[in-house]
Amino acid sequence: MGGERPLAIRRYDAEDGPTPTHSESGTVFVVFIHGPAAAGKHTIAQALSGRTGLPLFHNHLAVDAALSLFEFGSPGFKAMREVIWKTAFTEAAAAGRSFIFTFHPEASVAPDLIQSLQDSITTTGGSVWYVALSCSRTAILDRIGNDSRRKFGKLTDANFYLTLEQQGAFAFPDLPSPWLEIDTEQVDPETAAASIESALRNENMT
Repeated sequence: MGGERPLAIRRYDAEDGPTPTHSESGTVFVVFIHGPAAAGKHTIAQALSGRTGLPLFHNHLAVDAALSLFEFGSPGFKAMREVIWKTAFTEAAAAGRSFIFTFHPEASVAPDLIQSLQDSITTTGGSVWYVALSCSRTAILDRIGNDSRRKFGKLTDANFYLTLEQQGAFAFPDLPSPWLEIDTEQVDPETAAASIESALRNENMT
C-alpha cells in the first residue's frame, strides 16, 4: 500500500453514513475480521475471543478441512470450503450463537459469498460487524515467514506471495464498509482486540 497511512484505529459512526449490516433488534452478531495475509487476523481474533468469550471460527478451519481432500483452488476444494462457511453462519444464526470470523479476501472465493454469509445472519435479525485490518506490503513480506503462521499451513514464502500477487490471486471485490479499521503496524494485537471489545460494548453487544 502506498501513500499516507490511515489512522491507527478508526471507528465509523452514524455521521459517516448508515451501517447496512446492523439490525437494531438483532441479538446474534458476527465480528467479521478481514485483511490481507499476515495482517494479524487470527492473533487479534484469538485475543478478542479471550476477552469476550465469543467463539472464534478461523477461516483456516474450513480451508484445512477442504485441503484434506482437494487441492487448493480446485472445484472440489472451493465447493467444500464454501459449504463449511455457509453452514457455520446459517447454523449459528439459527442457534442464536454469536461468534468471531476471520477472512482473507482472495480470488478463489466466489464474489457473492460475503453477501450470502451476511444475509444468513441479517435475515434472522442479527448483525455483522466488519473490522478491516490493514498493513503495508513491506510489513506483509516481513511477517509472512513467521513461525506462528506455519501451524495453520498458511503461506510463508515471501517470494511465492509476490508471485501470487502478480497473478492476481488476492483480487477480490470490496467488502461492505467497515465498522472499524485498524492499522496493525501501529497497533499491537492486544490493543486492537481491546478496541474492538470496547466498540462492541458501546454498541451494547457484550
